[in-house]
Amino acid sequence: MAYIEPAPLLDKENPFEAMMTRFHTASQILGLEEEIYNVLKVPARQVIVSLPITMDDGSIRVFEGYRVIHSTILGPSKGGIRFDPHVNIDEVKALAAWMTWKCAVVDIPYGGAKGGVTCNPREMSAGEIERLMRAYTLAMIDIFGADKDIPAPDMGTGPREMAWLMDEYSRTQGMTVNAVVTGKPIVLGGSLGRTEATGRGVMVSALAAMEKLKINPYKATCAVQGFGNVGSWAARLLAERGLKVQAVSDLGGAYYNENGIDIEAAVRYRDANKGSLEGFKEAQRISGGDILTLPVDVLVPAATEDVITASNAGKIQAKLIVEGANGPTSSKADSVIYEKGISVVPDILANAGGVTVSYFEWVQNRLGYKWTADRVNRRSDRIMKDAFDNVYKTAVDYKVSLRIAAYMVAIDKVAKTYKYRGGF
Repeated sequence: MAYIEPAPLLDKENPFEAMMTRFHTASQILGLEEEIYNVLKVPARQVIVSLPITMDDGSIRVFEGYRVIHSTILGPSKGGIRFDPHVNIDEVKALAAWMTWKCAVVDIPYGGAKGGVTCNPREMSAGEIERLMRAYTLAMIDIFGADKDIPAPDMGTGPREMAWLMDEYSRTQGMTVNAVVTGKPIVLGGSLGRTEATGRGVMVSALAAMEKLKINPYKATCAVQGFGNVGSWAARLLAERGLKVQAVSDLGGAYYNENGIDIEAAVRYRDANKGSLEGFKEAQRISGGDILTLPVDVLVPAATEDVITASNAGKIQAKLIVEGANGPTSSKADSVIYEKGISVVPDILANAGGVTVSYFEWVQNRLGYKWTADRVNRRSDRIMKDAFDNVYKTAVDYKVSLRIAAYMVAIDKVAKTYKYRGGF
């Protein structure tokens, strides 16, 4: 393969360029043909829409909405919808590409997509959010489809918003179409096991990596940054399997207890305290940034992007990092962590439990048959463990980090499929 100059990192926080840096490195090691490289480095489709919404006070506000389809080579595209003030096209492009690699690495028949609306749902009423979601659905009516593009919840959206999306889409089709969206309420065709799926995948990945590193879970310590859905479930499930979770954190700060935190008690406190750990007395309050550099065996960053950077990577003491969030490690920090000998189970593998169970929800909707929670968990655990073993073997064979190995597994699968489909 001819050397292809990677796009410069114009902005160290630009998530699309960070993804492209890893994509470029993995492509070079694979010897990817230049044509496939050029096909896979750009999204297949980008849609930007204006959404005029009547607010509760009678005024009209115009919101900007996005949907990026990165790839449909493996199957219909799949990806969440984010309602957040900071949503922009670069972020959505990066997240769409991550979804392509995430689906490929766990071997499910989806391509990658992502959507978003630049808004602040915390400052909007339920009625305003509903009107916005329904308007977004109508604007994307030619994009969405159970065999075309299947959205899901993301930051700022949840089962309620997916129910509105399904209803609005179904009205335009003249029939109920459950399979157009995943992450729905259980009564509308949602899957058992979906709520904890991402955190459960983090737990399975962590235990698989600890086995390779010969870290005994019953003697291991852990810190979990982020105590939302992913972080709290990861912490709870890791604690159940013997790890001593010494620290957790949320937007308000971090909490440390050398003897281990009672995660069930922390979850109860958070739920009773409007979703915040503020004032949690069973652990000592520490600075939010300090949770990343504690002397623990396992670190789970499960909050937001770019929390591990070139400036703090050198201070990390954990032997293993398991990425619950999307893009928590900046590309410039990769080499620092690798040289320190810290193993990283990357986001596109570690947090793929969510999309795996979303796939199961779609399958159940298509079958018209519901699975038990036990069946969902058993099958998702097997998929996550098999995916980890495949990535680990690639890392050993090519002498690369688990992150680059995960990209190699994913890119190789998509590239081979592209060729078989007659790409050139």
